[in-house]
Amino acid sequence: MSLQNSSKSSPQGVGASLRRNEDARFLDGKGEYLADLQVPGMAEVFFLRSPVAHGKIRSITVPEAARDHVFFASDIAFTKPILAVSAAKGFKPSNYPALTSDKARFVGDLLAICIAPTRAEAEDIAQACVIDFEELPAVWDIEVALKPDAPRVHDSWSDNVYIETRIASGDLDAVRARADVTVRKSLRMGRHAGVSMEGRGVLAHYDRRLDELVVYSSTQFPHVIRTILADSLGISESRLRVIAPDVGGGFGPKNNFNPEELAIAALSMKLNRPLRWIEDRREHLTASPHAREHRYEVTAYADRSGRILGLEAEVVVDAGAYSVWPWTASMEAGMSAGIMTGPYDIPVYHARAVSVATNKSPLGPYRGVGRSGACFAIETLVDAVARAVGREPAEVRILNMVPPEAMPYKSVTHKLYDSGNYPECARRACDAVGLPAVRARQSRPEPDGRLIGFGMASYTEQSAHGTAEWVARGLPVVFGYEPALARFTPDGKLILFVGIQNHGQGLETTLAQVANQELGIPVRDVIVRHGDSSVSPYGMGTFASRSMTMSGGAVSAACVILAEKIARIGAHLLQAPKESVRLADGRVYFGEQSVSFADIGQAAYLHPERLPVGEEPALEASAVYQPGRSTGAFSYATHTCVLAVDPGTGHVEVLDYVVCHDCGTMVNPMIVEGQVVGGVAQGLGTALYEEIPYDENGQPLASTFLDYMIPGATEVPDVRVLHMETPSPHTRFGIKGMGEGGAIAPPAAIVNAINDALRPLGAEIGQTPATPDRILRAIIAARETRP
Repeated sequence: MSLQNSSKSSPQGVGASLRRNEDARFLDGKGEYLADLQVPGMAEVFFLRSPVAHGKIRSITVPEAARDHVFFASDIAFTKPILAVSAAKGFKPSNYPALTSDKARFVGDLLAICIAPTRAEAEDIAQACVIDFEELPAVWDIEVALKPDAPRVHDSWSDNVYIETRIASGDLDAVRARADVTVRKSLRMGRHAGVSMEGRGVLAHYDRRLDELVVYSSTQFPHVIRTILADSLGISESRLRVIAPDVGGGFGPKNNFNPEELAIAALSMKLNRPLRWIEDRREHLTASPHAREHRYEVTAYADRSGRILGLEAEVVVDAGAYSVWPWTASMEAGMSAGIMTGPYDIPVYHARAVSVATNKSPLGPYRGVGRSGACFAIETLVDAVARAVGREPAEVRILNMVPPEAMPYKSVTHKLYDSGNYPECARRACDAVGLPAVRARQSRPEPDGRLIGFGMASYTEQSAHGTAEWVARGLPVVFGYEPALARFTPDGKLILFVGIQNHGQGLETTLAQVANQELGIPVRDVIVRHGDSSVSPYGMGTFASRSMTMSGGAVSAACVILAEKIARIGAHLLQAPKESVRLADGRVYFGEQSVSFADIGQAAYLHPERLPVGEEPALEASAVYQPGRSTGAFSYATHTCVLAVDPGTGHVEVLDYVVCHDCGTMVNPMIVEGQVVGGVAQGLGTALYEEIPYDENGQPLASTFLDYMIPGATEVPDVRVLHMETPSPHTRFGIKGMGEGGAIAPPAAIVNAINDALRPLGAEIGQTPATPDRILRAIIAARETRP
């Protein structure tokens, strides 16, 4: 048997830039989100949330007319609190209740559920309730939290540290002694939200025919939510169905088990009534799982050429009031410290990672988990090394990068880089922006007085994590595999049932392309079903840039099994040797003769007498995929940018932005490019705009889009994307993950460019977002310190 993996009109398999199957229904307004769902008798929910960051709850007074519409922790006392426990030694867990009854630990903490026929009426009920607090001092900042006499976020803890871990590889004292150059940087990343187009949401109701609780959730991993939700409710998973409808973006905040999901499901069970909660933007900004807020103290020890001999780092992360399930509060600091060396061959590395509890919304995963901060730290440090030795930053980067001949390469933190050419990627990105021309432009004044800056940043991104990798991280769940079920219908169409969740990545198209690659079936004849725990096989969901490597591998394996069976049946129907047939265009060919997949489907399901002797009826196959190496595959990229800084206003305009990236074999280059550009837009938000600061009372100061800025069409430049393809030897087709990559490097590249522009003024910033105010303060500070 042979396979012709394209149609007669144009290629459709791996490597083809096809338009997305799912776009038609979205553009026609036929998507179905949480807000579109209607269940008879459904009540709308508004949560009564804590208006204070830290306080004991004395009482909550409910108006008499609303008593039957407000419910407290005592009403759902049968639920277990959310407990995210890390296997790491010394980790302090936190009980995260569906509704808190004794103490509020952040502004937005859930106190009660208010229900009414409409959301507006439920809000009115909540506003009529009166909460009596004994306010406690707020732990509103990392420095406050780490003081010995600081109030405790969790009363039973000895301090406010979830966990502290250390990495020590190599003799740092020896490196210090022989280094010609020592460079230190203190850096900060601001706290911000995920800001998906659709907020979070939950709808729960009881299906009396099936005797099951049905929970619709705008989530990234419905099967995993079913498992933890069933345990928290004390019911069997067989009586619980979790469905993710169309999800309008996730980016990580929908990749947690949230107390809202538990509270809505529990109260729906108790009342035997459909309930729905849809998050508004204020709730999202103040109370959804937040992102970033890292602080770094990093030191590089280098020789006079700029070769980095050793690296020392301290990473401190504000993880908020509770540990989110399943990632735990140790996620950000641990990942950042573990990937700090990035694409560089740094032989000696010592690090300390600290996760701190404060009276803020819990920190959760967000696009580029840990890596954005690590990239920001190492890349600003590499620029500082280049300045110290008087060399072009691009030259110093390439000098320190792992060379292609060293692949596969084991980093100082035991990451196994599978394949790639990091120096070539950096060179291409620099060539694309025309670095010599940029330097020439900087040598002469701009007519408008602005300052021109060039910045770059490189990173590695681990994806397709296998079982051993997740076990090593000590999480409550091990996400090391992904299943798929491929089933033909009697009319010759293919349905793929998968456990991942599409929330904008184009997975309904790219998985169909994998099926085309293995079966020769037209992409239009492939349907992808996902997001329903009672329909698709148990899968781990979509996160960590894993979906195409893991689910794509599973679909490929299942389709290979089907291809063999189709070839056997087709050869029998054609009265030909199996080895002489080929699959293409939804048909089985023997020379010029052919039978369609519909003919084969008819035989497999409706006319088994037409099958070869001994061939079982039906036409479906299931497979489970794990990567060839548990440490997975490593994508990488270099981002370069040119920008202008107005020294009078601090305003930054990005003039040019280039991404040269390598995610292995691209299933759909057009979708890859869209993912990269979207990630860059989010990375620009981290770099220049998005931040939720807190005051001394633990009050968030950006709770609406009046105070919280996201980049729009006028802020996002025309990003140019250059593709390299170095297939991974450990994954099907050589695919590497790429969903988070675009968001990782912009903070570092943008800040490096700003500092390059400000260099003539002697000013420098080391904090994101690099707002006009911060840039102006840096310029003023530099002016005041000049002799």
